[in-house]
Amino acid sequence: MPKTPNPADPALIACAHALADRAAAVTMPHFRVPLAVDNKDGNGGFDPVTAADRAAEEAIAAHLAVACPDHGLEGEEFGITRPDARYRWVVDPIDGTRAFITGSPMWGTLIGLLDGPTPIAGLMDQPFTGERFWSDGATSFTSRNGSAPATLSTRPCAGLDTAVLMTTDPLLFPAGPERQAFENLRAKVQLTRYGGDCYAYALLAAGFVDIIVESGLKPYDIVALIPIVEAAGGKVTEWNGGSAARGGRIVATGDPRLHDEILFELNRTL
Repeated sequence: MPKTPNPADPALIACAHALADRAAAVTMPHFRVPLAVDNKDGNGGFDPVTAADRAAEEAIAAHLAVACPDHGLEGEEFGITRPDARYRWVVDPIDGTRAFITGSPMWGTLIGLLDGPTPIAGLMDQPFTGERFWSDGATSFTSRNGSAPATLSTRPCAGLDTAVLMTTDPLLFPAGPERQAFENLRAKVQLTRYGGDCYAYALLAAGFVDIIVESGLKPYDIVALIPIVEAAGGKVTEWNGGSAARGGRIVATGDPRLHDEILFELNRTL
């Protein structure tokens, strides 16, 4: 069996919770109320951003500047500070902005922590439902509205024909071999659901979903989720089997025994 990693410093986990609290205080007043939406995509697509995204990242950065002034920060909205720091927080203030602006609770605040290139802790907060999912790198937990933490565990899955697959949107796979690779996998599973964003990974870590396949992710979309999934018993890699920490095309499995089969299926048409 693989060696269980040492848990991250409890002070760092406490900092992650404090960052989530500050982000929630900013995002929740904007949720399910009229809200201006800007488009960051200058190439004819739609990449929404709101005042809630920007203000939440500013709140996170302000807290880190005091609590961890020697740490780096990589955020979706304002880029990277202290890129050479040993510890670097990788955050998405609202992962699932499309869900946020349509009133769906399938969004969350992502707060990940790197030690060098390695994700060592992660937190996903859904303040509307009161759910929080986090990992110290050794164990994954969840709580609702501040309740006592419960341990997360992925579920076994005997094969693709009994698996539940999620992806945010099949149209995010580029047309051609990549989208066909997803369709080939989709045809082999029992059930496919769309629209999860970061919430899907929490469901996988909690044992309700078996496979997540994505494309075009950035580090701030995935760093926080890697420790949550893997400390719950799952596996997360790029489609080539390498580290997912810098984003790209991502596969997450609750039962690692399926992982190589899924990688083969995705890569055989590329």
